[in-house]
Amino acid sequence: MAGGPRVVAVSVDDRHRFSKVPADSIDLVEGLGVRGDAHAGPRVRHRYLARKDPHAPNLRQVHLLHQEFLDHVAGQGFDVPPGGLGENITTAGVDLLGLPTDTRLRLGEDAVVRVTGLRNPCPQIDDYQWGLQALCWDTDAAGNRTRRVGVMGVVEQGGTVRPGDVIGVMVPEGPHRKLGAV
Repeated sequence: MAGGPRVVAVSVDDRHRFSKVPADSIDLVEGLGVRGDAHAGPRVRHRYLARKDPHAPNLRQVHLLHQEFLDHVAGQGFDVPPGGLGENITTAGVDLLGLPTDTRLRLGEDAVVRVTGLRNPCPQIDDYQWGLQALCWDTDAAGNRTRRVGVMGVVEQGGTVRPGDVIGVMVPEGPHRKLGAV
């Protein structure tokens, strides 16, 4: 890709709404997530998961989604802008879904996010745009159902992230663990 892996857009919302609001920049805070975001915190903040275990660690501090997915759904007639599916960071040029667990992403000059797992496509996606949830799933070569709506991560090093920032990918030493839903 021309220009290499990069941040396309950043989004934040201080309330638990489905979509997030595009911003000029976001501040990532070590151990917490996106400053001012409803999902920031050391303990799980996703409402469904918090009802199950409010003391669980927050493995979903930051949601990253690849622009290539938004382009794919646009080709199927859906209009989903960055932040529309609730992601904090929209990326381009990184195979997010193919990364192993614990890959570290350097975003801009300072921020580092450790990838913890895949986002699970929830039924709210069809509330957002009917029929979109079906495109959030795929089938791999072995016939297994796979998720396509980005990855979740935790902030290991804080910093400001802006559209246009370069993304550095730091894959952990093997053996690698495939991403699972978090």
